[in-house]
Amino acid sequence: MIKQGKKGVIVIEGHVQGLANTRILGKAGIPVFVIDKENCVARYSKYCRKFFRCPDYISDKFINFLIMLAQAENLKGWLLLPSNDHAVYNIAKNKKTLSEFFSIITDDFEVINKIYHKCLLLDIAQKAGIPIPQSYIPEQGIFDFSTLHYPVIIKGNNGLSFYKKYHKKAFFANSEEELQQVLSEKLTQAAPSEYFIQEVLPDKHKTISVTVFAVKGQVYVYWMGEKLREHPIRFGTATCCRSIFNSTVLKQSKEIVRELNFTGVCEIEWLKDPRDDQYKLIEINARTWLWVGLAEKCGINYPLIIYDYLMHGVIPKQNEYTLGLNWINVYTDFYFSLKSIFKRTVRFKDFISSYRKFTEACWDKTDPLPFFMYGIFLFNFNKNR
Repeated sequence: MIKQGKKGVIVIEGHVQGLANTRILGKAGIPVFVIDKENCVARYSKYCRKFFRCPDYISDKFINFLIMLAQAENLKGWLLLPSNDHAVYNIAKNKKTLSEFFSIITDDFEVINKIYHKCLLLDIAQKAGIPIPQSYIPEQGIFDFSTLHYPVIIKGNNGLSFYKKYHKKAFFANSEEELQQVLSEKLTQAAPSEYFIQEVLPDKHKTISVTVFAVKGQVYVYWMGEKLREHPIRFGTATCCRSIFNSTVLKQSKEIVRELNFTGVCEIEWLKDPRDDQYKLIEINARTWLWVGLAEKCGINYPLIIYDYLMHGVIPKQNEYTLGLNWINVYTDFYFSLKSIFKRTVRFKDFISSYRKFTEACWDKTDPLPFFMYGIFLFNFNKNR
C-alpha cells in the first residue's frame, strides 16, 4: 500500500507507449503503477513500482477492478492514463463513478462517443468543412455504389464492437462486385448503424499525425509526426516515424478539436489525397499513441503536461520542438523493412538513411531490461504462431 504523499499515475496498458509514459513520469519522480490484461514490457521498467493484471478493458469487471485497486492500495486522486481505446471508452462511460477515486484526463462520454463512433465524427467534420475521404453511411439512406471510388474499405461505426463481432478491423473491396459480396456474405446480419464504407485514398503519401493537448476545444500544445514505414503496409502499426511540421493539418486539427470541444490529449490522423491535394481526416485517438516517446524526445512532454494540468491546474504553453528526428521500433522495423526491400516496396537507401538519427522505441541505457523483454515477447509470439 502506498503511503500518503505525492499522487502517482496508473498507466493502463503497458505496451510500447505505456513504457514511454512510465519512464517519462518515473524520471520526474512521479510514482507509477502499470496495469495490463497480460504480460507487458512496461512492467519490467525500473520506474514501474507495481504491476497488476486486470480484466478486459471494455468489461464492467475492469471498472470494479480499478475501484478495488484504489481502495486496496490507497490511490485516492491518482491519475488514470489509458493507452488503449477500449479503456478510454469504458472510463468515459463510467467517469462519474471513477472520479470519486481518481483524477481523469479522459473526456466526458458525450465527446468520446463522437470520436469513437466514426459516422458521428465524419458528420461533424463534413459540417465543419473539414475534408474527409468519400464515404457512404448506410444509416443515411440509399446509395449508388457505382459512384464510389474503388478500392473501398468497410469499417465498423464503432470499431471496438465491430472487431468483437466480426473478428476483423475492416473489409476491403476492389470493385462494386466485391463490395456486394462482402455485404451479402460477411455482413449479411449487420444493421445499417454498424458500419460505413469509405474510399481508400491513393497510396502516394504518408499518414501525418497531429497530436494536441486541448482544454474545451482550445489547443494549447501540439506536436506532429509522419509515418515513414508501417506494417502492414497500409493502415498498419508504425515501425518508423519522423517529427515534422505542417501548417495545413495543424489548422484543420484545431478546427476539429474546437468542433468537438475536446479536453485532453489526442492524436488526429490525416492523409493527403494526391487527386486534389487535400489532407483528409482518417481518425482520432483520444489518448497517447504508440510513438508518444518521440514527442518527448523532441521537447513536447505529454505525460507531464497531463499530470501538471490535473494535479496543479497548469495550462501549458507551446514549445518549439525538434524536427527531423526519427523514432524506430528496431525489432519490427528491421524485420519488415528487409522483407519490403526484397519486394521493392521500400528503397534500401531510404531504410539506411532513417537510421542515421533516431530514438529507439524501447531502448534506454538507464533502463535496458524492457528492450530485451520486448525482443523475447516478439520471438515467443512468432514461434507460437
